[in-house]
Amino acid sequence: MSQINQEIGKKIRIFRKMRNLTLDELALKIYKSKSTISKYEKGEIAIDIETLYDIADALMVNVEQLLYVENNIPLSSQSFQIPSFFDGISQFYSYLYDGRSQQLIRCVFDVLFEAKTNQFKVMMYMNFKDFNSYQNCENTYWGYMEHFDALTNIILTNQDSPMEKASVQILASYLDNDTKYGLFNGFSSRPMMPVAAKMLFSKKKLKEDQNLIQLLKISKEDIRLLKLYNMMSVI
Repeated sequence: MSQINQEIGKKIRIFRKMRNLTLDELALKIYKSKSTISKYEKGEIAIDIETLYDIADALMVNVEQLLYVENNIPLSSQSFQIPSFFDGISQFYSYLYDGRSQQLIRCVFDVLFEAKTNQFKVMMYMNFKDFNSYQNCENTYWGYMEHFDALTNIILTNQDSPMEKASVQILASYLDNDTKYGLFNGFSSRPMMPVAAKMLFSKKKLKEDQNLIQLLKISKEDIRLLKLYNMMSVI
């Protein structure tokens, strides 16, 4: 069994479980046998491209979400430079603190280069329990990265509710720091209202302790700037 087959099979299983589909139900959707689907998920047999697209359609995900990408592939190997914060990574992390539930929310961003558009496509997985199966999350977004002098902007679409849009702004991404502050802008259903949340981005997983939560809470300086500018901002 190759590592690639195993990783793709693991993702298929995660998304199948998310959709509450049995092996029989997924097999019926793509006209394969239950045993074949089981072998796909265990990485025992390789999946042809056409079947991989059929599985992605059946699971209602982008086909890129099923692909195996080594996280040590440097994105800067492409024909143009990207901001230093993203240099040499194809995955990064972010954290925010939800005051409604008083919980830390973790996110994973997978970044893939899309040759046909010459852009970096982003899959954002938000609010999950286990990093080993981060795709099993509360909300999944996809979008594209735009780089400007002062920040990186990511426009996102909710995978399960395409009418719901969100965006992420990462400050000073041209500077090579391990962490960056930014904003997540979206729509809350608890209560129903637009929101802008303070977010901390990192190249590596951070220790999830009280110190991290304190960094994510809106500070007195944040409030001072909000009053001064009459707008939500982070520094």
